Amino acid sequence: MHARCLVESLAARGHEVEIWALTLEGAGIAVAPSVPIHRVAVAWVPGEAPAARVERCSAVLAAALRGAPAVDINHAQDMLAARALLALRAEGEIPHVVSTVHHTEVFEDRFLEECQRASIQDVDRSIAVSAFWADRLAHEFGVEAPVVPNGVDAARFASPGLDRAAAGARMGWGDRPVVLAVGGVQPRKGSRGLLEAYARSRARLPEGALLVIAGGDGIYASDAHEVAWRNDASRLGLVVHEGPDAPPGAHVARIGVVADDDMPVLYRASDVLAFPSTREGFGLVLLEAAAAGLPVVVSDLPVFSEFMEDGVDCLMVPVGDPADLANVLARVMKDPVLRDGLVARAHETAARYSWDETAARNEAVYAAFLAGG
Repeated sequence: MHARCLVESLAARGHEVEIWALTLEGAGIAVAPSVPIHRVAVAWVPGEAPAARVERCSAVLAAALRGAPAVDINHAQDMLAARALLALRAEGEIPHVVSTVHHTEVFEDRFLEECQRASIQDVDRSIAVSAFWADRLAHEFGVEAPVVPNGVDAARFASPGLDRAAAGARMGWGDRPVVLAVGGVQPRKGSRGLLEAYARSRARLPEGALLVIAGGDGIYASDAHEVAWRNDASRLGLVVHEGPDAPPGAHVARIGVVADDDMPVLYRASDVLAFPSTREGFGLVLLEAAAAGLPVVVSDLPVFSEFMEDGVDCLMVPVGDPADLANVLARVMKDPVLRDGLVARAHETAARYSWDETAARNEAVYAAFLAGG
């Protein structure tokens, strides 16, 4: 999403921009007509280890890019793309690599650790999305990275064209109260803790409440975490439904990747966003939910405190504390005065961020980089 919104905003500012995206068999990301997109098809191999997946997919992307026309800036949005571009730089195909570092991961695999290190230290310019991660890059990697925060198209998320009932019907759960989580089932999204918190809070939530989990599980998804999450659901007595149109007996619905055009509808069809991440680069989802009028409950990560304030435009809970998360979710779902106050102030927060400003700050980074040779 960051890549799409950035390139569209750069194009709107008069730049010639194109995007190269790995997609599952050519499907996926859609951009504005003003932005050429090259979809590089890659197969999903069930059971493939994350390291093998990164190595294979980066090679596919590098092969697709090899021989492409020269451009002024080659900008990677993750370590996989950075690995592909670094390989092309080593071959003399491109002169440089700029990389946005959204956050770092903790990998047990040495290959993935090296890929991450190279995407930060071996590129020609790194960009951080928050002051917290700029500081971490400086202290842990010796890299000085300018900060360019995310933006949000606030008007788009505020006006999906549907009320709560119509949005719920379109998403397949009607008027059932919904706790929404975005980001799939991943360790850094706090997925297991959220499941525990939801189970603990169910008796205090409105009748028929449903936990909806949107998004894919990521290129670094592990089978072990998936098995552990499913075992948790079974232990907690939660019925998990895969896909849209959750039946009345389901407690949790994993709806997978939601088309970008449907994201405003998804937020409108929900009643609270739960975002108990243990590690994030910025938290774009929070701005989207804030713009959409959805109250948010988040973990107290420093990156979130850079643009949101506990008790003002969100409610924060300690990282990895399912009991506290359960209590706060129940409060938000049951207290309309609290909800309305959080939503009103969150609207003001979202209004301070725009993709045009993000694009302008990227322009400044590009210009300084090119001027420096």
